[in-house]
Amino acid sequence: MRIFNVLGILFYAGVLILIGIGLIVFSLNILPPEDISNLLNFLQSNLNPRIIVGLAGLLLILISFSFAQLILGRFQIEKTIAFTTPSGEVTISLSAIEDLIKHFVVIIPEIKELKPDVIATRKGNILVNLRVVLRSEANLPELTARLQEITKSKIQEVLGVEEQIIIRIHISKIISREERKKKEEKNQEPAIPFGGYGRV
Repeated sequence: MRIFNVLGILFYAGVLILIGIGLIVFSLNILPPEDISNLLNFLQSNLNPRIIVGLAGLLLILISFSFAQLILGRFQIEKTIAFTTPSGEVTISLSAIEDLIKHFVVIIPEIKELKPDVIATRKGNILVNLRVVLRSEANLPELTARLQEITKSKIQEVLGVEEQIIIRIHISKIISREERKKKEEKNQEPAIPFGGYGRV
């Protein structure tokens, strides 16, 4: 399936490049209008070129339609996680799982900000990418291992599924104590001189 996607991307890129080259040639007036009209007359006058152009157009439409269905279907599949219970099928939105993970900011005090991105792969695995901003210089291996364990166990507890859950953590920023003090001082409003005095 991956090869099919690569071929589709290359096909679209090739078609768009050809259209772009055609527009550039037209704008620079490299080909005289007589040559273009002669080519169009030739394509319309003979039956074989008309059949070839018509089949090429039909092929473009079919390929575009099939790739649109493939891409939309893939997005639809990857937006939810589905599992079956004795009573029927259940689907859970990936954004609901992301909202659940965002509450870990409260559980782990060293984390200032947490941006999760959850993806359900075609193999049934759940891939969780976490972008984290830390409050202080914590022990990174211990903190990240704890965050991975909490995230994995919470997802398994809520979903009740045994699929493989892969947690990737990217620490985008570590705010030191000095930076926090500077930000706090910056946020404090400066005192207005003679602010306590009123008019007599």
